Amino acid sequence: MARIAGVNVPTNKRVHIALTYVHGIGLTGAKKICKQVGITEDRRINNLSEDELTKVREMIDTDFLVEGDLRRKTSMDIKRYLDLGCLRGLRHRKNLPVRGQRTHTNARTRKGPAKSIAGKKK
Repeated sequence: MARIAGVNVPTNKRVHIALTYVHGIGLTGAKKICKQVGITEDRRINNLSEDELTKVREMIDTDFLVEGDLRRKTSMDIKRYLDLGCLRGLRHRKNLPVRGQRTHTNARTRKGPAKSIAGKKK
């Protein structure tokens, strides 16, 4: 297992696929890294030399916000919304969808299981 940005990436996968195992690097970012380092897309992690792995690690360290730092930034952004009391923060506080989705139907993942109205009779 190769270790990149504190994550054990699988060695038998292609480089651009294996890099997506790092939180904060998607397929587009992984392909950008491969292109700038000079690695073709058909190469696999176990075929890379130590020098190439070092170049990949350095590029990720300088150009990308990954793993713990990215998670910390995301949680700090949410806390900032909560402190501001803006609509987005209020939606986070109430565990409702934040980005304008409908809640009359759907949104069960965010709202949790349906709560029946026990006192209502016809």
